[in-house]
Amino acid sequence: MSTEESGVSGPRSGYRTDSVAAEAREAPDGTPVRLAGRVVLWRRMGGLIFGHIQDRSGRVQVSLSRDELGADTIREWSRALKIGDFVGVAGRLYTTRRGERTVAVSDLTVLNRTARALPDKWQGLSNVEARYRRRYLDLLVNDESRARFRTRAKAIQRIRRFLDDNDFLEVETPILQEAASGAAARPFVTHHNALDEDFYLRISPETFLKRVVVGSFDRVYELGRNFRNEGMDSSHLQEFTMLEWYAAYWDYRDNMAFVRELILAVLDDVLGTRTVTYEGVKLDFGADWPELDYRAEVARRTGIDLAVVRDLPTLRERVAGLGLDVENAPSYAALVDLLYKKTVRPGLVQPCFLVHHPAELVPLARRSDDDPTRLDMFQVVVNGWEIVKAYSELVDPAEQRTRLEEQAELREAGDDETMMLEEDFIEAMEYGMPPMSGLGLGIDRFTALLTDAPTLRDVVLFPTMRGARKGQHTPDDQAAPDADADADA
Repeated sequence: MSTEESGVSGPRSGYRTDSVAAEAREAPDGTPVRLAGRVVLWRRMGGLIFGHIQDRSGRVQVSLSRDELGADTIREWSRALKIGDFVGVAGRLYTTRRGERTVAVSDLTVLNRTARALPDKWQGLSNVEARYRRRYLDLLVNDESRARFRTRAKAIQRIRRFLDDNDFLEVETPILQEAASGAAARPFVTHHNALDEDFYLRISPETFLKRVVVGSFDRVYELGRNFRNEGMDSSHLQEFTMLEWYAAYWDYRDNMAFVRELILAVLDDVLGTRTVTYEGVKLDFGADWPELDYRAEVARRTGIDLAVVRDLPTLRERVAGLGLDVENAPSYAALVDLLYKKTVRPGLVQPCFLVHHPAELVPLARRSDDDPTRLDMFQVVVNGWEIVKAYSELVDPAEQRTRLEEQAELREAGDDETMMLEEDFIEAMEYGMPPMSGLGLGIDRFTALLTDAPTLRDVVLFPTMRGARKGQHTPDDQAAPDADADADA
């Protein structure tokens, strides 16, 4: 160890390495290695210093010996370093008497020092909200958290590879949009200073992806952020990641088979099993996914037959009779959605396909030829969560205009979760849109199921938190309650 290196006081510009911690642990005894990382353990035991260095691959033990480096050097480094500092080390691998793979350090360089004490290794961050606000510390001390985000990244990589292998093209569409469409949700509004116009943060990329299909790209997908200005709870966030794809010449049945194949591929390659345990409940994705009829399930659980009860006043009276609050459901579609979410969805635990939704629910979906009062549509529901929504697309521009004009009337009547009419989208349809089916998969919910995360905040690196502006943090021992959420992310 050089005098220059031992006297370093400021950050260094870099450090050349030839391995990472995980590789060093697997190398044979005597192998020379050069690696860098953060000090997460540092203690002196007589004439030895033992420490743990952590990098992107994990941790490896290092040791410094008085017999090899000299008493002065050992004395200096036992005091000079503290947990949280970054160092570069060079040395050779050996195995301790306890069987731990260790780097015998011959050269150590301080790369940068921490100005704050790190959380205790074992206690970590005691408050859950503090983990979300200071995710960098959560990742540093929490092995489970690091593993969870690795799983998320691997799942997304596998999804992309699956779609690419099936001739889908990844594209990007605008987040700033002139109209909020593609889902039933309240949008965020922002102002574009250069254009002096208001725009909406997208609630869905659907109508733009369909424009791309009109332009002759038959199979397209997008992985990106959506924004919905609604409440938050364990399964809803206002900013979330969605996968959407569209395939020309497919119908919803093609998508049912395809998405099951994709999900099983992710489970096989990322987890190595088709059974996932979520909060103590085993979810068997490898078993058959039953098809459940939407209206039949509502009737079975509530006694309300949506094929018969077709008007808003009667449905409102029947739903209120179940003790549900109907004040915030101003339309027939909103009331049906409320009824389903409160009475049916919580009981759908094992993976299943929910099919044939009432036609009023989705103005962009194709009505069934067999029964125009229902849609050629399905959802994949697991653990009471919707993780997939898909349908055969409506491609008739005249009918699409009529449906969106009906949405505009509902919006004027007070339903602020209806879709807006996009003239440019209708014009694109008028140039000819092939029959197709589209699908949306919630990445955050899917990851939560894969990693047994109790809330979506556990699978999002930096979730939006109350009081984050101007340092107005909720005290660490007083977690802010979540607002209830009524709409799907």
